Amino acid sequence: QVQLVESGGGLVQAGGSLRLSCAASGRTFSAYAMGWFRQAPGKEREFVADISWSGGSPRYKDSVKGRFTISRDNAKNTVYLQMNSLKPEDTAVYYCAARRGTLWDSWGQGTQVTVSS
Repeated sequence: QVQLVESGGGLVQAGGSLRLSCAASGRTFSAYAMGWFRQAPGKEREFVADISWSGGSPRYKDSVKGRFTISRDNAKNTVYLQMNSLKPEDTAVYYCAARRGTLWDSWGQGTQVTVSS
């Protein structure tokens, strides 16, 4: 497993942008696929985006396609989520996760994103 620490959350007006970062510890970061999930109050945690170990094949939740971009820098052990054109329904705690197999088995503590209307 790797240890993950998210940052970059905050309060933004609708239409604004934020960039989330997730710093990973350990020397094997490049071996992990990385993902972003979110959980809104009263709702289950949901997938937002993920990216392969090499930085290719990004996938997105339909509702964020064209607005969010996931990327990674393996030299910095960091994965990013650039969020543009934010909407109030994007309000949630955002979590970074890592997996080597099929299960997401390493999680960060989360960072709050609040989008005001």
